[in-house]
Amino acid sequence: MDKVLTKVKDLTPESKQVNVLAKVVGLSEEREITSRFGEARKLVEATVGDETGTVLLTLWNDQIGHVAKDETFLVDNGYVSLVRGHIRLNVGKYGSFAKAETPIETVNTALDVSAVEYEREPRYRSGGYGGRREGGSRQFEFGTGGGNRGGNREHRDRGRRRF
Repeated sequence: MDKVLTKVKDLTPESKQVNVLAKVVGLSEEREITSRFGEARKLVEATVGDETGTVLLTLWNDQIGHVAKDETFLVDNGYVSLVRGHIRLNVGKYGSFAKAETPIETVNTALDVSAVEYEREPRYRSGGYGGRREGGSRQFEFGTGGGNRGGNREHRDRGRRRF
């Protein structure tokens, strides 16, 4: 095998075109997600790992059922995305995955790469859509004893403008 393999612990939010040899240690329940384009898609998150750590692998529609617990497989040309600030390994339309001949015996479940939260780049560069709306609504809450002021401070600390 002449492909360069990436170890699970070396995956970063910027990882693209990665080849990962991993063993399935767990599978979530299948659930249905409605995409922002209105189509319903089936989703299963598999916890996969190697001797360096574990990561969540997102499986969509036809990919579901192609991996089973305790199987070792190779993700070829996968990529990493952030879901609510947490790493997910994806196969994607340009990638593939297949069962591997060489099994991984032990998986380091102590290091969960998906548990680490990354600071996301704001989607809107003009000051942050979410921050502006939340900040605006909090300005007019009277008699709350200042309980919501901390929220505004968090937004200010992240470099967003306040109005």
